[in-house]
Amino acid sequence: MKLLEGKVALITGAARGIGKALALRFAAEGADIAITDLVYNDAMAETINEIAAFGTRVKGYASDASDFAATEAVVAEIVKDFGRIDVLVNNAGITRDGLMMRMTEAQWDSVITVNLKSTFNFIHAVTPVMMRQRSGSIISMSSVVGVHGNAGQCNYAASKAGMIGLTKSIAQEIGSRGIRANIIAPGFILTDMTLQLPEEVRAEWAKRIPLRRGGTPDDIAGVALFLASDLSSYVSGQVIQVDGGMAM
Repeated sequence: MKLLEGKVALITGAARGIGKALALRFAAEGADIAITDLVYNDAMAETINEIAAFGTRVKGYASDASDFAATEAVVAEIVKDFGRIDVLVNNAGITRDGLMMRMTEAQWDSVITVNLKSTFNFIHAVTPVMMRQRSGSIISMSSVVGVHGNAGQCNYAASKAGMIGLTKSIAQEIGSRGIRANIIAPGFILTDMTLQLPEEVRAEWAKRIPLRRGGTPDDIAGVALFLASDLSSYVSGQVIQVDGGMAM
């Protein structure tokens, strides 16, 4: 039997990158997949086709994760379409980097809203569903930056640190209902965004990592699969750094 057979997974920001890798890995293990992103575009359509190739049910939804009412509405639609939600992955996020003294209020607000408020929005909407089921796994994508900070990313670090505090708190609130909540904190992951960096910059990053390489979205997907499945049935409130040892 596949690890996620009979489960429904909702993954935000899943049209590309890490979210897409998670969706494909979960589908390969038998999960039905609901993915959301800000718009329904060619990237989402392509991802849906790739997921469908595994023979599981899949549907994509255009929704602004930072909008509370829109999130409540899309979760209700997903429950109507799939009947349940067993796994929530809060993956939607943005960066608007800059040094504190030069950062605008708009840069601060947009990152906090998209990264942190969206996590609250989806947890708030999905929790009643999981409570009725008396089971569920909530996985939120933070960052090693949220654990250790990073110059030039105070807004991003604050949003990702907030996700950790939020997740640990709700793990305590709803654990008695059979719902687990955990954090994945990726390090330097090779995505479309990081691959745009000059090769020498990426090489310098690799020197700081004991495994001497950047991670891949599949590296993150493997840990997410563990947390989504019953293999982690006694794991909750944890922050798992997936960074090749970079932030020991």
